Amino acid sequence: MPGLPVVSDATRDERILALDPENISAAQVREMLAAAPAPRIVALQGSVTFVTMEPLAQFLVAMGYPEARLRNPADGSLSYSSFADSARLAGVLAWHYEREGMMPMLIGHSQGGMLAIRVLHELAGEFHSSIDVWNPLEDRDEGRAWITDPVDGKRRDVIGLKVGFASALATGKLPRIFLGQWSMLGKLRQIPDSVVDFTGVIILWDPIAGTFPGGEPYRAQGSANVRNVELPAGTSHIGLPDMRTLGRDPATRAAIDAYRPVADGSASALEGVVVDEPGKLVAAAELWYGVKKHWCLEAQRVIRARRAHAASTPR
Repeated sequence: MPGLPVVSDATRDERILALDPENISAAQVREMLAAAPAPRIVALQGSVTFVTMEPLAQFLVAMGYPEARLRNPADGSLSYSSFADSARLAGVLAWHYEREGMMPMLIGHSQGGMLAIRVLHELAGEFHSSIDVWNPLEDRDEGRAWITDPVDGKRRDVIGLKVGFASALATGKLPRIFLGQWSMLGKLRQIPDSVVDFTGVIILWDPIAGTFPGGEPYRAQGSANVRNVELPAGTSHIGLPDMRTLGRDPATRAAIDAYRPVADGSASALEGVVVDEPGKLVAAAELWYGVKKHWCLEAQRVIRARRAHAASTPR
């Protein structure tokens, strides 16, 4: 069907459909998901320009995610600026969904986390009554506030689209005050229904983000699954996105692959793993869990959609 990515052979499709998205092993990533279509990931860096999301993207590539789906199609970079218009970025997500058949994921660090959350509020219609589709390759407004849904061919407004997975790393209210981002103060910890799963990663006693024990957690406004993960004091705010070595070291990679989140944000798979910053290891494991879960879910959705379309097409 136009707009949906081509999937693999029928045997592999059956194996992908049989996967449990919440229990994906390293072997399943390597042998099955690697051959499946993958959603684009928009990795938004913070306000400090020399701290990019490239090391985090390299971590995801080392874990098995397709590098092409992490690169900005406009310039080939592995990191997106957080000094961007949120409505325009929401329009970019719609453009990708219409053409690629998979809604991008959002991961933001510091101010990038704020922008990721603001985009979710944009998709929920909380800032504008309509949002135009934005072409990132030509950097232009397409002059329409709707897409043709690649699944059913119907027209859909940009407002109302839903992201599968989004995460904000070390994002706090204090910088919003300093930077005059007043419209986000009341919305920063409120996660709308425009995302399925959201993971908020908070560093305790983070002087840059202004987050402290007992502070305000992320909360769902409605149906979103919201997970709060607290990292210990001493975890570097600036250094948090630099996860590349965790994906390259056999011991940390194995622990991250085996990680399954529990209610308090820890898991036995990470116990006994010696690293300089345990908090960064937890954050990396949480991100990889969410990314591969929604990679699997999106691949399964594409397979089912193509099969449904084939079954309804007259022969």
